[in-house]
Amino acid sequence: MSVTSFTEKPTNRSMLTATSTHYSASQQIADQIKTVSIANQKNAIAALVLAFSNDPALRWMYPDSHQFLTYFPRFAKAFGGKAFEQGTAYAIDDYSGAALWFPPNVEIDEEALVELLQESVSETIQDDLFAVFEQMGSFHPNEPHWYLPLIGVEPIQQGKGYGSALMQAALMQCDRDQTPAYLESSNPANIPFYERHGFELLEMIQVRTSPPISLMVRLPRHHR
Repeated sequence: MSVTSFTEKPTNRSMLTATSTHYSASQQIADQIKTVSIANQKNAIAALVLAFSNDPALRWMYPDSHQFLTYFPRFAKAFGGKAFEQGTAYAIDDYSGAALWFPPNVEIDEEALVELLQESVSETIQDDLFAVFEQMGSFHPNEPHWYLPLIGVEPIQQGKGYGSALMQAALMQCDRDQTPAYLESSNPANIPFYERHGFELLEMIQVRTSPPISLMVRLPRHHR
């Protein structure tokens, strides 16, 4: 975010046109965001499958391609599926990206998740994996907060502003309600993206064979 762009008066017509064009493009992308119904959850999860196909943590869990394609959809549903029930799962209009947000006081389906991980993940890393999840849970804010279990845009559509629009779908609500937001980044390459949206690194955890997981929190921005 650039504060200067909101406070300095444009010095010529070209600067004003550039600002107007950027706003128009951003608004057009935001207009493509829709809420995903339970009936259409398979479409959103399909986008997440593509988005997470090269994610360090998910491919540590599921290094074999067939294993990943078989179990990741079930993982996504257990880990973030309650967003569909809450009406807080968002997608690009053509389902090329999706974000599964939890409003305050909604938690993952822990029973389904544990059962799935015990069934699908190699026993050689299960102890490390469950230790990672235990630490992740211990860092969640104590106060009511929005939580982002999963967000992703399929690779061929990345770099077009869709990820930012999916973030803003819930972050605007966070700011209206003055509620913090929390997430875990399983890919270090995505940290600058989250920082641009106001998230700060809270802690980084790593258990033996696991890749690093970055825990991030965002305080609400005050309306002026």
